[in-house]
Amino acid sequence: MNINEIQDQIIEEFSGLEDGFEKYKHIVSLGRSLETLSTKFKNEENSISGCQSNVWIRAELKKGKVYFTADSEALITKGIIALLLRVVNNQSPEEILNSELYFIDRIGLTSSLSPARGNGLHSVIKRIYNFAEINL
Repeated sequence: MNINEIQDQIIEEFSGLEDGFEKYKHIVSLGRSLETLSTKFKNEENSISGCQSNVWIRAELKKGKVYFTADSEALITKGIIALLLRVVNNQSPEEILNSELYFIDRIGLTSSLSPARGNGLHSVIKRIYNFAEINL
């Protein structure tokens, strides 16, 4: 699947959720399902500054495709990261750089995040795009 198809799938998934509480409940469940990042990768190099809670993201390029693993101590943050990784994992750097991550606004996430979480989300997205740009 390409990035837009995955984003559309996420939008459809969230369209069935009635209110903000249901959306956050779903996001928390996604956070619980995200594989835990090994402690050896929870270091300064993989740390994301600007986040309300500790967040680490690790990236690898394999056979022209980008693969991210990430973790956070906060389940909501971890769930948001799970959504982002679902969209960008197994994509080429070029596909990532040419994409607009529109699902975030369309599922109502941007408007419901606290300023601190919004800044953290922006920092994670910036790290994803930076890795893609370096590996283009």
